[in-house]
Amino acid sequence: MSKKLKIKWSKKPDDQDYPSARSYLSLIYDEERANNRVKKLKRAAVCEFKSKDIFRASRLPLLGANNVHVQKDCQKIQSGRSLSPLLLVRDSANGTVIIADGYHRLCAVYSNDEDAVIPCKIV
Repeated sequence: MSKKLKIKWSKKPDDQDYPSARSYLSLIYDEERANNRVKKLKRAAVCEFKSKDIFRASRLPLLGANNVHVQKDCQKIQSGRSLSPLLLVRDSANGTVIIADGYHRLCAVYSNDEDAVIPCKIV
């Protein structure tokens, strides 16, 4: 079993995370609703959830270490660089959580430690 690495986190999401979240959410919601969710995410406080719980709530598959974006985030973890908190949206109609931004980071963190606590903003 490999040793779990300490994961460093930024205090707030990177500036480019919000446009990425808006782009993804606009595939699910109309433009007005997607923009509204992003505005709420910007105002939301950072909270924490375990990586395994986020996966369960999102119902998404784990991307493997062969995914180029997961590899980049794994390299960040290994080199001690900070990761940006995840941006999450509750989809109560379907009983899931939408990972508006941070899916690859989540996969990289989970592959290192499924019990890792991840900072997130959630609305």
